[in-house]
Amino acid sequence: MIKHLKSAADLDAATATLILDTAGEMAALAGREVKKLPTLRGRTVVNLFYEDSTRTRISFEAAAKRLSADVINFSAKGSSVSKGESLKDTALTLQAMGADAVVIRHPASGAPHRLASWVDGSVINAGDGTHEHPTQALLDAYTMRSRLGKIEGLKVAIVGDVLHSRVARSNVLLLTTLGAHVTVVGPPTLIPLDVAAALAPGIKVTYDLDSVLADSDVVMMLRVQTERMQDSYFPSAREYSRRYGLDAPRMRKLPEHAIVMHPGPMNRGMEIAPEVADSSRSTIVEQVANGVSARMAVLYLLLGGKA
Repeated sequence: MIKHLKSAADLDAATATLILDTAGEMAALAGREVKKLPTLRGRTVVNLFYEDSTRTRISFEAAAKRLSADVINFSAKGSSVSKGESLKDTALTLQAMGADAVVIRHPASGAPHRLASWVDGSVINAGDGTHEHPTQALLDAYTMRSRLGKIEGLKVAIVGDVLHSRVARSNVLLLTTLGAHVTVVGPPTLIPLDVAAALAPGIKVTYDLDSVLADSDVVMMLRVQTERMQDSYFPSAREYSRRYGLDAPRMRKLPEHAIVMHPGPMNRGMEIAPEVADSSRSTIVEQVANGVSARMAVLYLLLGGKA
């Protein structure tokens, strides 16, 4: 088993499948009266978050506590970071405290890779800049397999702001490793020019959402990350929604078995219509629940054992 999870590229098919299988076992705990395992008793997990987060931070906290680990939640706001403390000095502090695992979210791409060179414990990337978010890809893959029974051979359309999306990058890497066929869809301004070379060979690119709907098993809508946009990437929110938003008429073009995903938070009415987000095809709430199981699996395998 790997020591760190810095990128979805760290996972080969066997390791990724092991994590998904373990997540399935962890999900079974949700039905128990007592939802805890003693596996990581005595271990310390630090959630080191330099960016705002709801789902990911709470999910990792719940995952660690269900495995009986001691959890320290560190927020950049209100800490010595606001006084100018560097990531390295913060890492050395955590090292001195004996952190067994550090879950890091940071606005700088590559921060988890640097952190891994400064601490002895495992480092888990919870989102670094516009680079990657590997545990989101794992929970998404687990959701697909739970709903559709497999990942290999699935046709997955990832739609929207691919340029700024760490979720898109990790999903492309993981899904292609597991044998899915991925197509990225969006405005030309929001898809990297070298997307196939930069992410994974063999993925398809199209700028026409309607052309892929009838042949897709999964449509994953991405949030438009206006906070990362310094320039105008499309004429208006209304025009974006008209061209690339998933509404009820577009959803009806999907095959009967197809599912709709979104990593959250959503811009309702922009990239996804409320009636789609709340429909039976939507897995958005399931993704949140599955996130706890997937992150339990990652923490368990990195810190607890192989079986």
